[in-house]
Amino acid sequence: MTQIFGRIGLMSFGGPAAQIALMHRELVEERPWLDEDTFLRALSLCMLLPGPEAMQLATYAGWRLRGTIGGLIAGLLFVVPGAFVIASLVGLYAAYGELSLVQSVFLGIKAAVIVIVLQALKGLSKRALTSRQAWVIAGLGFLAIFAFDLPFPIIIGGAALWGYFTVPSAPPSPAVSIRNGHPIRTAIFWLSLWLLPLVAITVSGPVLLADIGWFFAQLAVVTFGGAYAVLAYMTQTVVDQFNWISTAQMIDALGLAETTPGPLILVTQFVAMLTGQLNGGPQLALAAGAVALWATFVPCFLWIFLAAPYLDHIAARPRLAAALRAITAAVVGVILNLSVWFALHVLFDQVSPWNAGPISIPLPNWESLNLLALLLSFLAVMLMVLTKHRLALVLGLMAGAGALAHLL
Repeated sequence: MTQIFGRIGLMSFGGPAAQIALMHRELVEERPWLDEDTFLRALSLCMLLPGPEAMQLATYAGWRLRGTIGGLIAGLLFVVPGAFVIASLVGLYAAYGELSLVQSVFLGIKAAVIVIVLQALKGLSKRALTSRQAWVIAGLGFLAIFAFDLPFPIIIGGAALWGYFTVPSAPPSPAVSIRNGHPIRTAIFWLSLWLLPLVAITVSGPVLLADIGWFFAQLAVVTFGGAYAVLAYMTQTVVDQFNWISTAQMIDALGLAETTPGPLILVTQFVAMLTGQLNGGPQLALAAGAVALWATFVPCFLWIFLAAPYLDHIAARPRLAAALRAITAAVVGVILNLSVWFALHVLFDQVSPWNAGPISIPLPNWESLNLLALLLSFLAVMLMVLTKHRLALVLGLMAGAGALAHLL
């Protein structure tokens, strides 16, 4: 089992869709570890839980095969290879990120990121927007964050309440047996393991590390809808509210996270390490990265080990299922906002807010249009079609295209 999940962790490029397809081939098609129905039910559960669905699916598969130890092995092997790569990239970025050639390489990656986020939006829309109500929720979610700058947790909470109370009450489907469920013991152990180190840092550690730990812990609770929804909330907070990093650095972080194996949510590690590097050098960067990883991924094990034994029971609750569907619809609107935000800041050198009362809308200065970024974006679209959405290949080619443009 360790060998198989280690291979999945090393080969898991291309974002959640490619990672889930890889796990399906390894765990369902090539060996009889999970049957099709179990895999799909587990995937549905992971998509409805906060956190990275692909990493949680790997954790569930390990738990299903070997219990808690198996879940730990599978989840850690999915994350650790990418975490080492991210740590190396932060060091290189801090040392060479300001060079003009490197900036041109980043421009190519950023152009590809625009297309990648739009592809993620398209895929999620097909699954989530299956009714008129879902379209309305998605539209309101977009307006709430794009025009009114409402916090992501408020949008998610409002969508959940809407979904829960607009579905008629109905008895749950017949229950099935529970696999080794010990919810109180599981919750106490994993909550303590997750939060007590953050309390210790708050009491005796640097203020910045405490702020990073609690912010990413909060993020781990509200991040329904996958990594791109996380990015919308994280960008709103770390760039505009905390001023830890700049808009350009946030876009670079996503582009580099796309090039690594493992969950895209490792962008949190990149943001934390870059923040530490800017505020205190390499030692603080390593500490900040470790804190971010702990705050982000320990709760993933909590959610899976707590919910996995009740997988079929959760799916059998109509109102709960409706609330979670509404959350997913709202996340579509949030990711649309992220798509617009990235496109504006990559394609235009100057973007300024237009304010009217509570409304604040980012508008570009059309004279600042970056024609090279626009051409690279069109190239990214063509490469996505020609390579059949092989994201690692597209990112490599786009980085090369940015470097070639600089040399020419």
